[in-house]
Amino acid sequence: MGCVHQRLSVLPPRDLGLFCQTCWKPSDLKSRRVSGLGFVSVPPSACGGNKVVTGATDGIGKSYAEELARRGFAIMLISRSQEKLDDVAKSLEEQFKVETKSIAVDFGRADIYSKVEAGLAGLEIGVLVNNVGVSYPYPEYYLHIPDLDHFINNMINVNMTSVCQMTRLVLPRMVDRSKGVILNISSASGMYPVPLLTVYSATKAFMDFFSRGLQEEYRRQGIIIQSVLPFFVATKMTRIRKPTFDKPTPDRYVAAELGTVGLQSQTNGYFPHAVMGWVTTRLVPSSIVIFLGARMNRLQRTGYLQRRKLREQKNGASLKSE
Repeated sequence: MGCVHQRLSVLPPRDLGLFCQTCWKPSDLKSRRVSGLGFVSVPPSACGGNKVVTGATDGIGKSYAEELARRGFAIMLISRSQEKLDDVAKSLEEQFKVETKSIAVDFGRADIYSKVEAGLAGLEIGVLVNNVGVSYPYPEYYLHIPDLDHFINNMINVNMTSVCQMTRLVLPRMVDRSKGVILNISSASGMYPVPLLTVYSATKAFMDFFSRGLQEEYRRQGIIIQSVLPFFVATKMTRIRKPTFDKPTPDRYVAAELGTVGLQSQTNGYFPHAVMGWVTTRLVPSSIVIFLGARMNRLQRTGYLQRRKLREQKNGASLKSE
């Protein structure tokens, strides 16, 4: 059964039903493999020396850095906090005996890319993981979002501009070498509109379309560009503290996702997520998915605002007592 799950995990959501109908044998699927980071053992030299990970100090990004380091790749870490970057770099060097470098930049700003370009100068980059991202602090109606203008600019800079600019910096040298991998970590929220997380959902849809379009543009030149659309993973961003089978740890998710590289241009990355992706895109009408998403987020919004009000009341009462 574990082998069957592994085979299914590399199929796009839209193909799961076809798989069940045609009953492909494992040998049939094996014939469809291409060289990647997962099923086929690839030495570090196969796609270049350094692997660049943005948003590399927490959650999924940190797990990508650790998993790539475990496989023997030199790592370039890019994130906002130099202190956190130093901690992750030290951990990778001590645990996996690999070379690490780091660049500290705030992806919420649009003027950082000359610094990033200088930091990447002279490096042969084989893998770029565009992971950096930002979401809502809580579900909210568009016009009720605090400091909306800043929120919009920050969301676009972090979730969209970073992907375009990092790809601009790295892709030309990959094309020159006719090899390279770009993993763009989108979200299942980009598969359909998510009310009360509308801007976040839209930025993730952009990332998905950007990835799939570029893959078609450059696949004949030996470049792999993959759109990764996870559902919930137990990270600080999702505020999920206890992992479950369908809400895995970042380490478990990344290990599974890397097994799809070179096999799918669009992936949910993890078998339970692939099933959920198939259900939400093929089985359930989009109007129902959007309605249920809105209902869930309204409930979460109400709960958050109620808890915030209680905290404010408690803080006010404590100030009066003092």
